[in-house]
Amino acid sequence: MGAVPSTPRHTSNPTETAEYLIGTFVGEKSFPLASDFWKKLLELPLTLRAPHRVRQACQLFAQNNRNTRHLAKILIHLSWCLQEANQISGAPSPVYMKAVNGVYISSVFLKHIIENSQSNKMEDLYLSLVEGEPVPKDFITDQSIENFVMHNVLTFLGSIDVSPTTFRLHQELLNFLLVAMSTQLLSGPSSGPKDVNPFIDAAMSPESLLVSLVVRRLLLNYIMRPRVPSSSAASYSIFSKESQPGVLQRVGSAAANFVLLPFNYLVSSNGGGSRNQLADCSLYVLLILIHYHKCVASDERIIDRSDDNATSNSVSKINTYFTVNPFSKALENARDVEFDRIDVERNAQNGPVVRIPFASLFDTLGMFLADETAVLFLYSLVQGNSDFLEYVLVRTDMDTLLMPILETLYNASRRTSNQIYMLLIILLILSQDSSFNSSIHKMILPGVPWYKEHLLHQTSLGSLMVIILIRTVQYNLSKLRDVYLHTTCLATLANMAPHVHRLSAYASQRLVNLFHMLSRKYNKLVELRDDKLQTRAMSTGDSLVEDVVVYAIMHRQEVFQPFKNHPRFTELLENIYNVLEFFNSRMDAQRLDGEWSVEKVQLFIINNCRSWRGEGMKMFTQLHFSYEQESHPEEFFIPYVWQLVLSRCGFSFNASAINLFPVDLHASKQIDYEESNTNQNGELNEHRVELDP
Repeated sequence: MGAVPSTPRHTSNPTETAEYLIGTFVGEKSFPLASDFWKKLLELPLTLRAPHRVRQACQLFAQNNRNTRHLAKILIHLSWCLQEANQISGAPSPVYMKAVNGVYISSVFLKHIIENSQSNKMEDLYLSLVEGEPVPKDFITDQSIENFVMHNVLTFLGSIDVSPTTFRLHQELLNFLLVAMSTQLLSGPSSGPKDVNPFIDAAMSPESLLVSLVVRRLLLNYIMRPRVPSSSAASYSIFSKESQPGVLQRVGSAAANFVLLPFNYLVSSNGGGSRNQLADCSLYVLLILIHYHKCVASDERIIDRSDDNATSNSVSKINTYFTVNPFSKALENARDVEFDRIDVERNAQNGPVVRIPFASLFDTLGMFLADETAVLFLYSLVQGNSDFLEYVLVRTDMDTLLMPILETLYNASRRTSNQIYMLLIILLILSQDSSFNSSIHKMILPGVPWYKEHLLHQTSLGSLMVIILIRTVQYNLSKLRDVYLHTTCLATLANMAPHVHRLSAYASQRLVNLFHMLSRKYNKLVELRDDKLQTRAMSTGDSLVEDVVVYAIMHRQEVFQPFKNHPRFTELLENIYNVLEFFNSRMDAQRLDGEWSVEKVQLFIINNCRSWRGEGMKMFTQLHFSYEQESHPEEFFIPYVWQLVLSRCGFSFNASAINLFPVDLHASKQIDYEESNTNQNGELNEHRVELDP
């Protein structure tokens, strides 16, 4: 059996039995579907599911799978186990142990073949039976095995509730989906008709009812965050202080690393106690499914009749298009459980409707927005689901979402540029609603403890949002210099401007300072570009003035002087100078004993604001900016989702095989796969990708 030891068929040692069965599974001999061998393999004790040399077993399996087709066969048996598990409706049964073993073993060997495939066409999977293979009478030989297994995996996830009995199987099936869909990592960032993703393509095929059930289950897992039952934990030897490491645990291999992760993850002491592996994996799977776009090529025949006397020629023209993603549609059409069922059914134009508790989803997102994956999920919801966006906008506790968003932007230097961009787009989408812009200035925050530069006491949520957006602009200009991020910040501020009310003194100062900073940048660029720079106009222009804003403008009125007679900004600055002239003239006319102190100036402005009538102010068309997604969003989101998956769920992958996004092989982590009893052949080190959060 090569590197995998074999043992006699009849032995009392369970470890040797496991080694023998796995060794036989990866060996040269092919076992038919109806063989008793599969029953013995799937009934292995849960702690003895792989041989001592996992990586060597995977290599041997990959060599022999072409002839044995054991990957296809174990996937078929896994599907049968899931069908049986569906019929017992969550009751305790040995079938769950068989299904867990089946999905576990399938994940280990499937992952090895995918990440070591010689091409992105996935021929190495051999997802078919050899012609003439004996099969049970009720098995349809011409069905697609990937469709068969994905249908049964999704059916179980969508139909069976998570319970202490089914928890392990739910977790392993989510892991399996991540492994099966990782074929995307082998393709380039731009989806093309030649991309081969057999399992995720199969997932796009189920009927709409099943899609809705799966989306609902994944959302409920994320919201409810079920914990691993103690009985499940006890059955894994890593939880037992007295037991010796199991055969799989003794191997630090790529194949074992990911599948063993869920239970290592749950007992780790790295400070992530609030995280939940089942909830996180559910979100990863959901994000991969909803952002997938399959590119299909269509061959159009064009008849060339340019020469009537000649034979007409047929010219082939290849067009590409993207198929409809049913999971994306299901999330877009999700409705609140509190919504009247009759209205839901009447408005359900695209099949069954996913019904989830929006209130619980809102609260869960508020708790976990420090996580970049939750940020992407919130973006997907507010951008795609109009009902959830409407629900968010009518909530009176908007600080539940906004405070973690603003805190994350405050700590932008410790966040990725993608995360910052997603957060700013969310704010831009929210700012498109006038009621949102008004309501955030009515909510008063007693304090903002994480803001260190200035004591913010009794500050409105709207003022804090202005402060953080301005701070982000400054950070972008000094560090990132991303034009899209810059535009998004200013567009959000422009949407908020007509609805500003009782802006804090500190926010007003920051606003004037922003103008000063941008004006200096503008002047430098004009010098460099010979005044050919095209700019977006800024404006102020409301008949309503607020004392703190007036004070900030008067205090730094010199910053506006260079633009007073500028042909591009003269008209826009007229309103500012109308305000300045009104208050400056009254201040000059007022006789005062002694110097003007800050307190006296502020009192003067407050008193004179009462007599302000806004004469001579020009009314400008209010600027309103809205967010529109790019025409090919998959080019950004598919690589982004997989980067998040690799960095957060412990899913290691062969770096040299990844084409979806650039990978620095020298910077990626190097994991040594050494056996506890190193043999004379030793093990080669591999470059893996396991990105840092």
